[in-house]
This record gives sequence, structure tokens and C-alpha cells, in this order.
Amino acid sequence: MRKYPIEELIAHREPMILISRLVSHDESSALCEVDISDTSLFYQQHNDGVASYVGIEYMAQSIAAFAGAKALSRGESVEIGFLLGSRKYQTFDALFNNNTTYQITVEQLFQEDNGLSVFDCKIQLGNKLIAQAKVNAFQPENPEEFLKEQ
Repeated sequence: MRKYPIEELIAHREPMILISRLVSHDESSALCEVDISDTSLFYQQHNDGVASYVGIEYMAQSIAAFAGAKALSRGESVEIGFLLGSRKYQTFDALFNNNTTYQITVEQLFQEDNGLSVFDCKIQLGNKLIAQAKVNAFQPENPEEFLKEQ
């Protein structure tokens, strides 16, 4: 498995790149990490962390990193995708704590021919489950044309 800088894998650019790295990936899943610090976007000084609702975006960017790594490994370009929504986003802590690295796993449950996918996503700190959701994503065949039609 080739290691890619996160900037090569997702369409976001600073300061909106929220995850830190892609650790591993295969044909159906990926493991990413996010390092929380006082320079993290959405860091709340009064709470000394990032609110747990931001986790849905950590999941979405991990899905994007998964798709980007798959595309690059096939010699294709990285394309934009869309977070359509989630089912049962649950958090078990109020914050992602400062000076902590969290692991985000995304597993593709299925993908339709039209680019619609569903992922099982989890954010963990070691063995402790911090957040989980089923995330619906959409990556059209031609994103630029799709955006023009909207």
C-alpha cells in the first residue's frame, strides 16, 4: 500500500482539511487519524477540545481519503464527492480532547453504479468507541457536469 499525503487524497484545501492522515486502506475500508490540538479547526478553548458533532466531517473526509487512495492506486484522478447524510450518528463523548489522536474507520457497505455509497463509520480512541454512524455519500461519474446541472 502506497502512503499518500492527505492533501493528495481529498478535494478540500487548508484550512478545511480536518483529518491528519490515511493510515491504511484496502478495496472496502480505510483507517485514518485525526490529531486534536489547540490549532485544530473548530477547537474550543473553553472546552479544551473539538465538539463531538464535528466527527461527522471527520468521517466524511475519511471516506474521501478512501476514495482518493483507490482512485490514485488505479492511476485515476481524485474527484470530489458529496456527503448526503447519515443515519444514527451517535457520540459517546462530548468532545474530541486536546492533545489526542483518534482513529476513524470507514467500511464501504455497498456502492451503486450511479456513485451512491453507504459506509459504516467509527471513531475510536484505542478500543473506546467515541462516535459511530452509517454515512451516505455520492460520487458522480462527472462531478463538474453534475454541479452545472444543479
